[in-house]
Amino acid sequence: MPRMNRPLLTMSDVSKRFGATQALAGVSLEVEAGQVRALIGENGAGKSTLMKILAGAIRADAGRMTVAGEDYAPTGPADARRRGVAMIFQELNLAPHLSVEANILLGQERSRCGLLRGRESRQIARRALARLAQAELPLDVPVGTLSIGAQQLVEIARALASDARVLVFDEPTSSLTEEDTACLFQVIRELRAAGLGIIYISHFLEEVAEISDTYTVLRDGRTVASGRIEETTLDAIVRQMVGRDLDELFPHVPHEAGEVVLRVKNFSGVKSPRGVGLELHRGEIFGLAGLIGAGRSELVRAIFGLERVASGEVAIVDGARVAPVGRSPRRSIERGLGLVSEDRKEEGLAVELSIADNLTYTRLSKYGRGGVLNLRRRDAAVREYIERVRCKTTGPGQAIAELSGGNQQKIAIARLLHQEAEVFLLDEPTRGIDVGTKAEIYRLIGELARVGKTIVLVSSYLPELLGVCDRIGVMCRGELREVRPTREWNEESIMHCATGREQVAC
Repeated sequence: MPRMNRPLLTMSDVSKRFGATQALAGVSLEVEAGQVRALIGENGAGKSTLMKILAGAIRADAGRMTVAGEDYAPTGPADARRRGVAMIFQELNLAPHLSVEANILLGQERSRCGLLRGRESRQIARRALARLAQAELPLDVPVGTLSIGAQQLVEIARALASDARVLVFDEPTSSLTEEDTACLFQVIRELRAAGLGIIYISHFLEEVAEISDTYTVLRDGRTVASGRIEETTLDAIVRQMVGRDLDELFPHVPHEAGEVVLRVKNFSGVKSPRGVGLELHRGEIFGLAGLIGAGRSELVRAIFGLERVASGEVAIVDGARVAPVGRSPRRSIERGLGLVSEDRKEEGLAVELSIADNLTYTRLSKYGRGGVLNLRRRDAAVREYIERVRCKTTGPGQAIAELSGGNQQKIAIARLLHQEAEVFLLDEPTRGIDVGTKAEIYRLIGELARVGKTIVLVSSYLPELLGVCDRIGVMCRGELREVRPTREWNEESIMHCATGREQVAC
């Protein structure tokens, strides 16, 4: 692995204050050429602020930065790219209607006398893709027609076309398939071998251990730990992140499964799912595993009434009484079903509205009389739910957009509590959430099961399913292939089923 006598990038005693909030307090970080440094911390620890300073989006109040031994104080993101620093964001910064070539050269087009030098631009784009072993990627197709993984490679190629020496990857795998993640990791290893310095930000600590050489942990805007990955453990990193010992990463709340409360029979959507049969029990945490596109989200959305149903039925079971749920979200809510969408910003929450609005809109009748809302009574109830889910907030009137991702998700779950749901359909509820808040949500899920709620947990994170659920079902190509008690599964057997290779390990 290439090494240098001095770091490629240094950030020394960097501080930043926003009003009364000290976002960063003397943070230091170094990255050598040919090195991947993981930047780790809970939401609100200061990672985003530090990287925005590095990328030129905001200015530090104090501190010093160098790139290749030269003082570095970018005047903006474009200046940062010109000086060799580029960021690959979780939400890609591409123009989907433009071609691959146009996106790679965007903002750095080659021209002469006001005319674009198409041949030279094309050569630069091809060279950048070739460095990523993607020389066959067509340059003329609109970026929006590519897979998310391919779009990410175009974003990286754009950084390489600007001769970036330091690359920052911010939660790069949150929307990627397992195959695309493996491809990305291979690209990162090749960039490391070529001598680039890389900062890798992720809440998936297993990924951090796999791809990183060194790590830096931030907590409350301060550097609390740094070192080599091989010389620490994930448990130690978690303790450094949260500043305390977690009882368990997957805390266990005693609960017991009871009678059947939801029956899904011969259930099919227009495309997916296909012929699903399933019984869910009171007080049970049921996990749904499978690859992206396997039909997990489509199944829970169809059960809730958000996707068209081709055939089959969903029914609430109450002793000898079996009541069909119906095929609309309103009817599902009336029957006791609640859904937390995987896309909380676009459809799971109204982020510009208040906590109180988001928490109560699905059941306002509790606080109304004659068409008039009793807001004082509503806010008093909302405070109780906020306390119950341990949400960190200034109060019911605070906008959802001002909360961290983990606290937003807690409010989404609290909404289901408020509407008195008996069956909680949770689609990727911990995606993009730091490890400490994940543990809090796992505990909340366990407490819901303890009081008799039924939980369906859709997740792409296998340790989560294995650590939290009582039973796990695996979906493949729209079908529910196998359902077993969690103790009979491991990551390998789940993946065999998810890829349609049941005969190997199922």
